[in-house]
Amino acid sequence: MISSVEVHGHRGARGLRPENTLPGFAHALGLGVDVIELDVGLSSDGVVVLGHDQVVSPAVLADTGPAWPDDPAYPYVGRPVRELSLAQLRTLDAGLSCAAAPMPGTRVPTLAEACALLAPTGVGLSVELKTDPSWTDEEVELLTASAAAVLKAFGCTGRSQLLAFDWRVLAEARRHYPDLGRVALMERKTLAPESAWLAGHSPADPVAAAFALGATAVSPEHKIATPALIDQAHSLALPVIVWTVNTPEDMTRFIRDGADAIVTDYPDVLLALQTPTPAI
Repeated sequence: MISSVEVHGHRGARGLRPENTLPGFAHALGLGVDVIELDVGLSSDGVVVLGHDQVVSPAVLADTGPAWPDDPAYPYVGRPVRELSLAQLRTLDAGLSCAAAPMPGTRVPTLAEACALLAPTGVGLSVELKTDPSWTDEEVELLTASAAAVLKAFGCTGRSQLLAFDWRVLAEARRHYPDLGRVALMERKTLAPESAWLAGHSPADPVAAAFALGATAVSPEHKIATPALIDQAHSLALPVIVWTVNTPEDMTRFIRDGADAIVTDYPDVLLALQTPTPAI
């Protein structure tokens, strides 16, 4: 057995069940994850819905038919999520994305439905808000407020954190929803020179920038999660959540480097690494 680390199920348990779905979350809970990571956007009628992509992706979702006869927006695949109503999004099949265990007929859930499932369990929630620099400040504020309101309504605020590559989300949460954790997501694209993702902060020293912005944790892409970055974050009392790590070798390496949490498509593998071997 190796030292323990928090196990964050990526989009539930993306390698084992369809991502960002209630059956996927239930499976991750059954495995014993510490945290469920999920992604949210906003429908055209103001409902916080689950989904990783801002545009309905054929890699994850499939059309089954229009929400009403002769709907001019149909087919919905390829359209921006925020241009579709909840009724339109409900027609999509979200159960086909996992080749290991397809679950046809699974629908796109709302954040409220996810909270209704997860709130009684005590599991942590990592809620990634899918905005980007093309969004206006007002649009970022609306999605942040809407997600925060759902989490509060289900009593999940104290064990939830908002994640974002668009660090305006973190600044907004710090101002108005300080009881929620604020996780600064980092990848090579968003840390490029002249980055527009970091709410006006320089990408030259992203850990220091995240700290200055009021992040309560940093979450680097595994390819940039160096021992030096982990040490720097810890020197500022910032936990490090590395994503997305799917092999036992990489999991072991990041645990030994001092990562506090690992986001994985295969939480069963990470949990097995931390299970004591029975004595013979």
